[in-house]
Amino acid sequence: MAGFDGENGPNVYFLANSQQQSRLLFEASRSMIRKSPWLSERFVPNRSEIRFPATDGKIMAMSAEKSNKDGENVHFAVFDEIHEYQDYSLINVMKNSRGTRTQPLIVYITTAGFVLDGPLMDMVEQAQDTLKNYEDDINSRTFYYIASLDNEKETEDPTKWVKANPNIGLMQMVDMITDFKSAKRVPREYADWLTKRFNIFADADEMSFITPEILKKNNQHINLNTLLDRDCIGGYDLSDTEDFTSACLEFPLDDGGVFILEHSWIPHRRYEQDKNPERIRMWEKQGEITIIPGDYVDFSYVYDWFKDMSEKYNIVQINYDPAKAIRLNKQMEEFGFKTQPVRQGFFTLGGPMQNFKELLLDGKVVFNEQSMFKWYLNNVELITDRNDNWMPTKTSRSRKIDGFAAALDAHVSVIDMLVEPDDDDEPISQFISFR
Repeated sequence: MAGFDGENGPNVYFLANSQQQSRLLFEASRSMIRKSPWLSERFVPNRSEIRFPATDGKIMAMSAEKSNKDGENVHFAVFDEIHEYQDYSLINVMKNSRGTRTQPLIVYITTAGFVLDGPLMDMVEQAQDTLKNYEDDINSRTFYYIASLDNEKETEDPTKWVKANPNIGLMQMVDMITDFKSAKRVPREYADWLTKRFNIFADADEMSFITPEILKKNNQHINLNTLLDRDCIGGYDLSDTEDFTSACLEFPLDDGGVFILEHSWIPHRRYEQDKNPERIRMWEKQGEITIIPGDYVDFSYVYDWFKDMSEKYNIVQINYDPAKAIRLNKQMEEFGFKTQPVRQGFFTLGGPMQNFKELLLDGKVVFNEQSMFKWYLNNVELITDRNDNWMPTKTSRSRKIDGFAAALDAHVSVIDMLVEPDDDDEPISQFISFR
């Protein structure tokens, strides 16, 4: 691509989330050139770039850590370990720099990983859609190749491992089987095997709240018009005024499931500081978040949202964390809403959170696959007390759970409203109030 693709001045990039990772491909290329007399006569492998004087071509390593990546004029780009990417920043820069090239090409190579809401998940979904509906010609300009086990059960059958390891003939199978049997006993090591050897997305922590497989079960959609005048419970999580704030309505459904209608707010100053502002803009366009002018979220936005929703739906009660909601709760009550404080502790939230997880396992949490609520769910991690009661926490400081926290506050009361399915053939769950 740097010397024999008929392109003048081709720029070739090895790209990764870290500079160290991007150097791996670059150093391997330098090593190949030095070991080949034929290549050595044509390429000049310097420390920072590999040059091909005949076409003025260059091969360079670059990472997301580089602050200024504009104007790179890409002819060929290789993104390594795309599973580590949390946003599209570097990807978009490279894609947008191909404009003057006649035949640019971008390649993504990776195993599965632990970032469940990054670019790779989008790419895998697009790939599966394209390959499963091949005759529809969804994307004829992208070649997809996915090598993975079909499900986690196949990890127990080494004869199936070739699906995720096309070069398995070059591996030491006896050692692999022995190592896998040992790794299964340690959750972190088992998760590494799932992602690195079998290309199955997994959570690195055994206390993660949700997996990609569970999330896929909850893919139903409901027309909001069918919920007009229906009973629901509200919930809100105010967090800090300078950060994300969320509110939701949770509707008990006739099949024993629930529907979540959630909205978030963020101040413009916090939006500008976010490491992935493009994603927030996407959520804004989808109507899932409102970017508030200024440095903080005025809680009157939350109040106005509930007022607007009350014109469409029958809000039976609004639940809230009393720690930061004294003023807003007073406004709610003055308007006529019935409100209920929800103490943020294991005793109050443990049962509802376990019940919410059971509904997710049954595929009975409907949220119209709202992107931001997916993000909230993926960010939830469990903490337990000595009695194994659950509480939610976030996986890291930057990965928020406000939307889930609002839904969980509402779910404390929704449990009492859930009904058993009418169909005798359907599995029946007994719902217990934990209040």
